[in-house]
Amino acid sequence: MVGAGLGALASACAGCTAQSGPTCRLLLATGPEGGPYNAFGNALAQAVAASGSRLRIVPVSTAASVDNLRELEAGAVDLALAMADVAEDAALGREPFARPAASATALARVYVNYTHLLVPADGAVRSVPDLAGRPVAAGAAGSGVQVVAGRLLREAGLGEGRLPARERQLGLAESARALREGAVDALFWSGGVPTPALATLSREMPLRFLPLDGYVGPLRDRYGPVYSAVTIPSGAYGPAEPVGTLGVANYLLARADVPRDAARELLTVVFERWGDLLREVTAGARLEPRFAISTGRVPLHRGAVAYYRSVYG
Repeated sequence: MVGAGLGALASACAGCTAQSGPTCRLLLATGPEGGPYNAFGNALAQAVAASGSRLRIVPVSTAASVDNLRELEAGAVDLALAMADVAEDAALGREPFARPAASATALARVYVNYTHLLVPADGAVRSVPDLAGRPVAAGAAGSGVQVVAGRLLREAGLGEGRLPARERQLGLAESARALREGAVDALFWSGGVPTPALATLSREMPLRFLPLDGYVGPLRDRYGPVYSAVTIPSGAYGPAEPVGTLGVANYLLARADVPRDAARELLTVVFERWGDLLREVTAGARLEPRFAISTGRVPLHRGAVAYYRSVYG
């Protein structure tokens, strides 16, 4: 987790630019070690270092999206990765945030998460309503997985009432272990395809991936177009058939006070090295400018605006 003392470090870029002055150090809130945000953050740090830029990216392990937005707003970090629904919640001051995040701006929409809902193939659970009264691994506290899982369960009528699903706050590794050992009856995850930990789990036990595309419309009606219909392709996890599910974009965010030239320099590296950045996160993804600027209610950083105008007009 980000320590309280990192606030001083996060100001190390103040007053410097990518073209002149001392090294410009930016703290990037990622996610748990071994997770996709952490992998992306480490790859970005390496790509920036190899580019010869004066920028230096320092990845910081966190609980992920919700935690990242709070640390960004508090000034403990300069950059953050977050799921689009959580980022919009922060921008609007919607639960779990007490007030709108004034400091959060977007650099790019970088790739799409696929929502996974896994159950044992030989179990009784065949749809979301079947989870009533059952223990469910619903993401770590402070993660975007926890947000989307909670919304899906509430939309299915399982968030409260006589027989709600029994949500357990577990990270990905703990969730996979709990499903394997029978401590939970289902596992929620939001990430790239294939997610290595789930690919490993699918080789260790027969799994069923439950369809979630039927919830896309109701969630869009309630929360806006941050949600989309996507498909986990056949073969992504062994012989499993294609499964329609819920897609959520991921944003690379920056505090509004990150220097304009630093943000522009960072995006130059992101677009030059996007293949390397996404290789360990999600197979077959591309970073395209027409999608990268689509950050909904989260405004683009002034350096991002300058970059996109200079390159794409």
